[in-house]
Amino acid sequence: MSLKDILVHVDHSPSCKERIKAALKLAQLHNAHLTALYVMTKPMIPGFIEAQLSKEVIKAQVAASENAAKEIQTMFASITDGNNVPTEWRCVEGDMVEQVMLHARYADLTVLGQKDSKTLEDPGASEMPDQILLRSGRPVLIIPHSGSFETVGKHIMVAWDGSRLATRAVNDAISLMEKADKVDVLAVDPKNSHHGDIPGADISLHLARHDINAEAEHLASSNLSAGDALLSYAADSGIDLIVMGGYGHRRWREVVLGGVTRHMLKHMTVPVFMTH
Repeated sequence: MSLKDILVHVDHSPSCKERIKAALKLAQLHNAHLTALYVMTKPMIPGFIEAQLSKEVIKAQVAASENAAKEIQTMFASITDGNNVPTEWRCVEGDMVEQVMLHARYADLTVLGQKDSKTLEDPGASEMPDQILLRSGRPVLIIPHSGSFETVGKHIMVAWDGSRLATRAVNDAISLMEKADKVDVLAVDPKNSHHGDIPGADISLHLARHDINAEAEHLASSNLSAGDALLSYAADSGIDLIVMGGYGHRRWREVVLGGVTRHMLKHMTVPVFMTH
């Protein structure tokens, strides 16, 4: 998959600026078009209260929302101007999840922020980025809500377990790995799954045929969870991007995430590329 159309979700969270910067770096590296999407969500007001609001109050709410959107648009422009990257600003109204999911389906990659307790009061924020990962049908890049990231994708780690979702994540991330200096294919506790005689060797060979500098690695989680083992390896090895499958399914409108996926979404320390 070539990476030519990148969508970044923007909002008022403290980490939004770093999210835009990360998306811009990828757009520069891949000569891609970068679109910012801002969703104006309607406050959750009970109907009997809303009916009593005057026209002046409603107009004031609309004006406040429009001014808030303009603030983020100005920030987006200040970060991206002069970088020779074609950009687009989109401001839409509606449900946050539904709008981001809709626009994500017309992009090669959607850049999202890690769930941040500071922004959960925004309508729909509690369902981000989980719902976009599980329902958009497109790969996502999730940027941690803390820290800054000088590089994204120079040294990539693939969390490999031989599954369908891990395979799809590798395929969807080919264009990212082609630009990387190094790719580590890491299998955690490979004796507990089906990897072949040498864990990660076959998928590393496949990547090598794409001229990707990939090396097979494996480790035992010992007393750590698989998620902590992945993050520990990433920290020790200078990884700046993790590629992995996003496990989960929908049951009675409730999103059920796999253990490693849930752990990574909560504790990530570097950007994580996921596909479902």
